[in-house]
Amino acid sequence: MNRAFFPVVTSFFVAVLALSSVAHAADAPKAGPAKADPAKGEALYTGGDAARNITACVTCHGAAGASTISVNPKLGGQHAEYIHKQLTNFQGADRNNPIMSPLAKVLTDDEMKNIAAYLEAQAVKPGAAKNKDTLELGKKIYRGGIAEKNIPACAGCHSPNGAGIPALFPRIGGQHQDYTVTELNNFRDRIRKNSPQMATIARDMSDDEIKAVADYIAGLR
Repeated sequence: MNRAFFPVVTSFFVAVLALSSVAHAADAPKAGPAKADPAKGEALYTGGDAARNITACVTCHGAAGASTISVNPKLGGQHAEYIHKQLTNFQGADRNNPIMSPLAKVLTDDEMKNIAAYLEAQAVKPGAAKNKDTLELGKKIYRGGIAEKNIPACAGCHSPNGAGIPALFPRIGGQHQDYTVTELNNFRDRIRKNSPQMATIARDMSDDEIKAVADYIAGLR
């Protein structure tokens, strides 16, 4: 057999192996998005990042998201998808906030997901309704809406106990009354633009109706 044949054969098999490796690489499953890391989220939530001028979230929203400041929302137990969406919205014009917008704009998408995953795993801090005089009105609006204004029941989306529906509607049960009043006013006045549904619902609500339903929501658990 001609000795020149062997280099040709060898080159042929090398080429076949190379093509086979390329084919297997093409068939290999592609890596999906990185899974959220609650531990990294906790580190950023509790410690911030001084190098990037990121204030620790715990400063305003409390340990484990259990805010004790009535104008700052409780975040513990909130659905991760909702928190991630809000942080993303703070980066744009739909939810402009002088405190949250600058902070959110320096966070990466993975960092937002990590913080959201950490907060979702925390316990929900219960609240309490404070105004007995408006409790029935708040209950009526939350459970049955306001028929004459075509305002639907809050419970239809946020559930009877305010737990919401993951990936669709936020948990609102136990939330501070002051915070809920502010956000309903923001929706009504088109200051907050990241939910057309809520803007439509809040548009025709009076101040008294907003305060009543916000107080009732604070006592849900």
